[in-house]
Amino acid sequence: MKRRIGLALGSGSARGWAHIGVIRALHEAGIVPDLVCGCSIGALVGAAYADGDIDALERWVTRLRWQDVVGLLDPGFTGGLIKGDKLIAFFERHFVDKDFSALPLPFACVATELATGREVWLKEGSVAAAVRASIALPGLFAPVNLAGRLLVDGGLVNPVPVSLCRALGAEIVIAVDLGSDIVGRSLKRNIAAKSGAGMGWTDALLKSLGLKRDEAVPSLAAVMATSINIMQVRIARSRLAGEPADALIAPRLAHLALMDFHRASDAIAEGAAAVKRMLPAIEIALSQ
Repeated sequence: MKRRIGLALGSGSARGWAHIGVIRALHEAGIVPDLVCGCSIGALVGAAYADGDIDALERWVTRLRWQDVVGLLDPGFTGGLIKGDKLIAFFERHFVDKDFSALPLPFACVATELATGREVWLKEGSVAAAVRASIALPGLFAPVNLAGRLLVDGGLVNPVPVSLCRALGAEIVIAVDLGSDIVGRSLKRNIAAKSGAGMGWTDALLKSLGLKRDEAVPSLAAVMATSINIMQVRIARSRLAGEPADALIAPRLAHLALMDFHRASDAIAEGAAAVKRMLPAIEIALSQ
């Protein structure tokens, strides 16, 4: 009898488009998950996959330019730099706008209750509202009030939700960790940008506004990204040590910055490549 396969899609902001490549490569290898769980960007991709919208999502993200990304961000002045209304409204119009119970594939996602620090598993009600809560990265996106609780990004407590997959009935869990090689790389990119090796996201945005930052210190984006990377990598390692997946896929995504949503093709390709590297181990896990 076939055992139920769960797919745990981890957090990682723009690096999360790699999940699309992972799903593609798994399907090509004949491995089709029976359920999917996600955290943060993994929740967004997981929801689209659970609703059968992965093709549409891939078409959209591979056409994104950084100007399009800026256009989806609505500045906020309370709770976060971005309100998130535009992004979720777009997600509802073009992808998932339904109840969890109406999804063809079982799905759940992780958020964090701001007042208590508790891990919250979202698996009922509006899928779009749950995804919005799961991606509410503190400082960047405003918290989400859901059922009377202020919720923020699930990456604060469970960046790779293996435990949630098992709770939903998965007997084998294939997990995707997007942060295996990223600590410190944001600051290295920042230094490279100063030396003329390339323009960072903050520099590009300021240039479009006719402004220039002080190059004596790392940019705000570099400091935030590096801090978030350190936090989530540490938490993910701790959780995965105590709640190991049966197979762990770790795409090499250090070359992508926190907000490089316009570089989806690179992320998707690396996601597929990571599956191919790990395929023997995945097949062993499935055969046991």
